[in-house]
Amino acid sequence: MKRLLSRENLLTALKRVEKNKGSHGVDGMSVQNLREHILTNWASIRSQLEEGTYNPPPVRRVEIPKPNGGVRLLGIPTVTDRFIQQAIAQILTPIFDHMFSEHSYGFRPNKRGHDAVRRAKEYMREGKRWVVDMDLEKFFDKVNHDKLMGLLAKYVVDKTLLKLIRSYLESGIMSNGIETVNEQGVPQGGPLSPLLSNIMLHELDKELEKRKLSFVRYADDCNIYVSSKKAGLRVMNSITAFIEGKLKLKVNRDKSAVDRPWKRKFLGFSFSPQLDPKIRIAKESIRKLKQKIRQLTSRSKSIPMEYRIEQLNKYLIGWAGYFTLADTPSVFQSIDEWTRRRLRMCLWKQWKKPRTKVKRLIALGVPRTKAYEWGNSRKKYWRIAHSPILNSSLHNAYWQTEGLKSLRERYFLLRHT
Repeated sequence: MKRLLSRENLLTALKRVEKNKGSHGVDGMSVQNLREHILTNWASIRSQLEEGTYNPPPVRRVEIPKPNGGVRLLGIPTVTDRFIQQAIAQILTPIFDHMFSEHSYGFRPNKRGHDAVRRAKEYMREGKRWVVDMDLEKFFDKVNHDKLMGLLAKYVVDKTLLKLIRSYLESGIMSNGIETVNEQGVPQGGPLSPLLSNIMLHELDKELEKRKLSFVRYADDCNIYVSSKKAGLRVMNSITAFIEGKLKLKVNRDKSAVDRPWKRKFLGFSFSPQLDPKIRIAKESIRKLKQKIRQLTSRSKSIPMEYRIEQLNKYLIGWAGYFTLADTPSVFQSIDEWTRRRLRMCLWKQWKKPRTKVKRLIALGVPRTKAYEWGNSRKKYWRIAHSPILNSSLHNAYWQTEGLKSLRERYFLLRHT
């Protein structure tokens, strides 16, 4: 607790929470008001923390829709509790992280999802061309509190700190104004939950290492690579028994499978079936991207083109930054072409009247007769957006001058830096 409450640790935690921003908790306080709140009330909060009487309010339940249906449940703590949890995570991470498996990549310093995908590719190169894809059913909602606290107590002897962590696990959930008791689970949304999840699943990593299995794990996404389907089924059965028996967690049998890696997705990626496999973008990731682009380029929304492009750039640049790990530049080019077609469709509708369309086409250098012919066309928006006349007049350079970023150019830029 002394290290937790040190000035240096608290200042670092405060800056981290302010930088990460995020939504408010049940008290409605924003991150912008956190510093002032801490300065005013810190003496009281510190006293409660030291005496072990601090009682955190419930987390605010938020439902995030999943691309394939269903929802992901988040528990958003108050910004004050995010600050305290961040301070706890900063002193516990050095204690636990050096013990974690080299095959664990999620929410760890100097490790990222891309490293896990590259390692999976190496396993395939080595001839392990079957994957045991383990899906833990609602992992963050199913963690057994007693089991987790027992693992923590092996390395943390400060009982006041352990009591504080337990109080966060049991702080309750507020949904639609009704508070419910939280008897199990580590609500996603706070700075402490990723570390606690890694501590819980470290037991799984140790079991997999003891069996000398080739695996990669990112949080609750765990893939085990084997040489045959028979070996995969054997591993699936024995590891499922370990997870459900020893860790008191539940394996989702509908989503878990023994299959070829190129038929599954891992962290948004997949692989090609060659002996020297290429990293590909999973079909589901591309569907999700297109769904977002459709929202931003919906012709039913009367939005200025400048705003559409600004919002597209924000999303596309972030998307490209993650998926440039893929060895498939053609995908980036095809998405560029499809996005420009969507924008041409929006612009064509925006011009509305035939005389406006004719006028605009002439201004873009289209011969008057062609401009009149196409400006009065009764063809559908989507078809005209792919017509030679709009392809040549609203060309790539036009959209570049309008500020639209190219995914293909971004891909090659990031691959060579």
